[in-house]
Amino acid sequence: MHISVFGTGYVGLVAGACLADVGHQVTCMDVNAERIAQLNAGDVPIFEPGLSTIVTHNVAAGRLRFTTDAAQAVAEGELLFIAVGTPPDEDGSADLRYVLEVARTIGQHMDSYKLVIDKSTVPVGTAEKVHAAISEVLEQHGVSHAFDVCSNPEFMKEGAAIEDFTRGARIIVGTESERVKARMQECYAPYNRNHEKLMFMSVRAAELTKYAANAMLATKISFMNEIANLAERLEVDIEDVRRGIGSDPRIGYHFIYPGCGYGGSCFPKDVQALERAARQLGYTPELLSAVEAVNLRQKQTLFTKLQDNLGSLSGKTIAVWGLAFKPNTDDMREAPSRSLMEALWQAGAKVQAFDPEAMAECRRIYGERDDLMLAGDRIQAVKGADALVICTEWKEFRSVDFAWLAQQLADNVVIDGRNLYTPDAVEEAGLRYIGVGRRSRG
Repeated sequence: MHISVFGTGYVGLVAGACLADVGHQVTCMDVNAERIAQLNAGDVPIFEPGLSTIVTHNVAAGRLRFTTDAAQAVAEGELLFIAVGTPPDEDGSADLRYVLEVARTIGQHMDSYKLVIDKSTVPVGTAEKVHAAISEVLEQHGVSHAFDVCSNPEFMKEGAAIEDFTRGARIIVGTESERVKARMQECYAPYNRNHEKLMFMSVRAAELTKYAANAMLATKISFMNEIANLAERLEVDIEDVRRGIGSDPRIGYHFIYPGCGYGGSCFPKDVQALERAARQLGYTPELLSAVEAVNLRQKQTLFTKLQDNLGSLSGKTIAVWGLAFKPNTDDMREAPSRSLMEALWQAGAKVQAFDPEAMAECRRIYGERDDLMLAGDRIQAVKGADALVICTEWKEFRSVDFAWLAQQLADNVVIDGRNLYTPDAVEEAGLRYIGVGRRSRG
């Protein structure tokens, strides 16, 4: 099939590359000329394991191309995916300006039947707005072309996006049109061979399903953080509790690891958007409000634990391992590390930070400053530091010589924001270990 994807951000680029990889002809369009120039030069601007290889292979095979020409993208595509950002507005609701700009662009250049597919995470009712925006432009031009709009939300985790796109548990399509169903079945046929993964439902149900999925996962994280905070006060090791409840198949082990809060481009803004949408309908979503409030509070725990163990942080040097909001990405949007570092700077402390992938992103966000040293590796980050804080559970942080670490840290304090280590093993080396809901057995 001939497919055009509008937006070459995280969702659009992964979707376009994966669709090209199974034989479709894909054109990725973006108004960001610099990004398109990068991609045409073979430089993938985001870090996602395996993505660069797939992009390079399919560009070379002639199945994947990049352009800033919207008219060309509309003309070439039978299926037009909208995969642009929906950032939070001032009140936390999803900002649809970019989605609707693409819709109007499609209406302006359309000269035959098109299937328009909302891939972006959008509030319930967005497909209707997209349909209205296209219809309005067609009417202004005095033309009439048949088109359909459906919802096809993405379910890709950063760090495992390719696996999720190609081998995901489900492919949800919101439509009640048999013509749309047939085209979407053809589009996803290469990923739907082992068993039927396509789930058709109403457009509004598909839009709500995406938000509900992210809100449910965020709820599990915030719930576990609440229990961890309670465990600390009861002198209970949260790891025992985690294993105990995770063994119940109704609960499972996924997303019940306590820590320093969730971040990224999805959970924070999607929980907020769903909460604001509910309030606009006159419904008070108390659980969603609590999930958001718990997460915001949890992001402050690392700083609070440092204060509790070091007292005044003015003049202190704090080593930070991990800047990205999760492993296998360079994304620092809403990352707990940002809350920590900004609070440390406010308190007069200096930060020595290292992350395997997010160093350039950190430099882009904060620039050069006297109270931030971006280290070349984890060893350099702890030299001369008073304490160490782990913000991201990268694999290379999991195994540490604690005796060596004790020699590096002046105040012998380790704040483990991801519960990577066993308290007893750290404390045997003479370090003070502070996890999230953890306690030593000694």
